[in-house]
Amino acid sequence: MKKSEDMKKVEEARDVMVSALAQTMVIYGVTPSVGRIYGVLYFAEEPMSLDDIKEEVAMSKASVSNGMRELLETEMVIKVWKKGDRKDHFIAEKDFMRNFINFFVKNLRQERSLIMKANEQAKPILKEIAENSSGEASQVAKRDLESLNNSLAYFDWTMRLANALESNEIFNYIPKTEKK
Repeated sequence: MKKSEDMKKVEEARDVMVSALAQTMVIYGVTPSVGRIYGVLYFAEEPMSLDDIKEEVAMSKASVSNGMRELLETEMVIKVWKKGDRKDHFIAEKDFMRNFINFFVKNLRQERSLIMKANEQAKPILKEIAENSSGEASQVAKRDLESLNNSLAYFDWTMRLANALESNEIFNYIPKTEKK
């Protein structure tokens, strides 16, 4: 009898942690439901199928599948093969540092890509107006071109940061702390 009460307490403690993981993922723009899926996998003792996860998080299979796709894209979960079962199974990447780096670098690269594409579209138009117009339009176009050119330093820095994170070079400057 005592053991089942202790297991109940363990499950309650896990629920607290899963809820906290779900809430913190919101900070990074991830929905709480995706955070709950990750939390369940984080504490799972063996790989879980979509059906297993669906039961644990009380969500539809479609919602779980969409959440898993998001977690796979950021490499927070890994698809694994389970002998004797044709279903896909998943485990959580438990290294929070690795999760952060993967997520952060992906977002930095996406931000740069979006802005650089817009920059490529806007720059020729602004350059044309700055060089061939007069008056207010020319002055505004010149200021906007200067702003676009100034932003390039930021994107250069963010790509160097992303590269330092991916290569682990960042830890030469900000070392990881040892587990206690």
